[in-house]
Amino acid sequence: MKISPALARVADRVDATFSAYGVRLTLGGEPTYVPIDPVGPEWSITALGPTKLRYGYALAEALMAETLGHAVSVFSPGKFYPGEVNPRWAINLVWNSEGSPLVAGLAKPAPSSQVALDHSTVLLFAQSLLDRLGLASGWIRAVDPLDETRPVLVLPLDHGADGFVTEDWQTESLELLRVEGHAGLRLPLASLPEGVNRRALTIEIRDSGLHVFLPPLLQKPWLALIGHIADALRETRLGAPVFAGYVPGDEAARWTKLGIASDPGVLEINLPPCANWREYAMWLDTLECACRSAGLRSFKQTSPEEQTGTGGGNHLLFGGPSLDANPLFTRPAWIVSMLRYWQQHPSLAYLFTGQYVGPSSQAPRPDECASSLYDLEMAYQFLASLPPGDHRQIISETLRHLHTDSSGNTHRSEASFDKFWSPGVEGGCRGLIEFRAVESLPHAAWMSAVALLWHALAAHLLASPCTASLTEHGEKLHDAFFLPSHLWADFEKVRRDLRRGGFALPEQIFRDIFAWRFPVLLQHTDDDATLTIRRALEGWPLLCETPLEGGSTSRFVDTSMERLEFIVNPAFAATNEVRVGGRLLTFRRFPGGVLGAGLRYRRTALYPSLHPGIPPHLPLHVAITHGKKTTHYELGHARRHFVSAKAKSASASRREPCKNLHRRLLTFDLRLE
Repeated sequence: MKISPALARVADRVDATFSAYGVRLTLGGEPTYVPIDPVGPEWSITALGPTKLRYGYALAEALMAETLGHAVSVFSPGKFYPGEVNPRWAINLVWNSEGSPLVAGLAKPAPSSQVALDHSTVLLFAQSLLDRLGLASGWIRAVDPLDETRPVLVLPLDHGADGFVTEDWQTESLELLRVEGHAGLRLPLASLPEGVNRRALTIEIRDSGLHVFLPPLLQKPWLALIGHIADALRETRLGAPVFAGYVPGDEAARWTKLGIASDPGVLEINLPPCANWREYAMWLDTLECACRSAGLRSFKQTSPEEQTGTGGGNHLLFGGPSLDANPLFTRPAWIVSMLRYWQQHPSLAYLFTGQYVGPSSQAPRPDECASSLYDLEMAYQFLASLPPGDHRQIISETLRHLHTDSSGNTHRSEASFDKFWSPGVEGGCRGLIEFRAVESLPHAAWMSAVALLWHALAAHLLASPCTASLTEHGEKLHDAFFLPSHLWADFEKVRRDLRRGGFALPEQIFRDIFAWRFPVLLQHTDDDATLTIRRALEGWPLLCETPLEGGSTSRFVDTSMERLEFIVNPAFAATNEVRVGGRLLTFRRFPGGVLGAGLRYRRTALYPSLHPGIPPHLPLHVAITHGKKTTHYELGHARRHFVSAKAKSASASRREPCKNLHRRLLTFDLRLE
């Protein structure tokens, strides 16, 4: 991995700043990936599907082959979300942090020494494992009603003070539940005798391989069990199995863990907490290489001329090396400093996230939701005034009710505190602040640069706290700051602040990201006169709850609208007129000595949507008139860029201008007649 000298200098400055203040801030990430050809709902809206697990295993195998040779992979059941038929899953890769094998005996035997995997060899393996566990008996035959020919064995198993123990389930055979999945997840536990321990180890032949489902155990007996399994495999000359089940907590602080998780539309990677930015950048580079081997990438090629992010995000997380050493718990004023600065700079919410933003997005700003600036200001002032000490509980209780979406969802927020300190909530006490307004990008180096920006801001705002009052952006938030040129102007202020603090981030890599995020759809040049049309940002209006078959309801957003930014230089404005759909477009002063305008138009009219009586505006016709010469361009249904077109007599006959609701707005709306 090669890091540019400019980024390396900033990373060194960040590390030195944290060291000077005695801070150990970890940087975590959740980058997302999709196949090269992402076909089907599992790669757009649903968490599960027919190919996602195969891609997950392909990525796990690539990582273990290329980087993590001593890791053990374990398929684990995940969260069960309302409205989803099955629980989600994760493939956890676990290895010893210091580099030694997690379990020495799990190396795969040479193919020439392996025996065939069939019913008899499974029975031999089961007996060998029983001997090593020190148990005389205990295996129960299970019948799979979906395939009664498959051998499935179940061993009630737990660990006590004197070693492994089994339990009498008072049956010689049992029938698995009639659902898909590993045998360990299909045991008829509700029909077992009352009072018996329901933990069990299962082995089965599944998908032509040996699968072992591990019961919930503490770390030490869990490792011992895997060691016994490795010994039994070696004795019976069977290859390494596919492990499934539960991964215990790292009580001995000896492991590193990476998760490959099923998430709506994507594979989400849960990175290990990184001690510094260089470690984070190394992981993204490693993932990019492994994904290439597994047929995955961090963007979607939606057309030959257009790329987008995966749609699943690339969230960044601040935390600590442990809960006891978490620097965020004892520095509420530092947290407030970051929250204030983020609120004052919309570019940090909009420049690196997905195409659609606003209150109904996956990362709404706190001032886009139910929280008023009054309550936010009061909360921030209170937290900044707290005396020295551990304030994790009051930080959480103060912020988690304010950093939510409009429905009160604590996870769906630009700066989410649902993993900070919420006792009683699964995963809610990890001391993490999750920044969600960050999308996946097509290059690991770009994603690393954005993470360094976040890390540099954290260091800068620790050394030079932001104490200015929150900004009332008003209508500019969803008007000017949805336009690329205004976002870049705001981002330049962020870079200026960092430069003054000693964190001089290079411009070019962020220019490249900007050009990718806001692609040029038309570049018209005539001598010194230039017109540039870029894609801009748009918000998703939330629609009402809609009844679905079966009595449930679902909430939809209206994705029918898109927004463009027209930028012209003074030479163009002095000698040319621009009409869109025959309507004159006027320009105002924009940052950088240019003139510009935003334009909203309706691309689709899918059901349901707002204003169903207004038809789409495609094909969108743009006419540029210079003296007696008029040049015509058109944006069609199947294209994402303007192309040369013939004159449209119907549009040319219209003389009224493009309109907006009032003249303060920079964006015109073709729906307004």
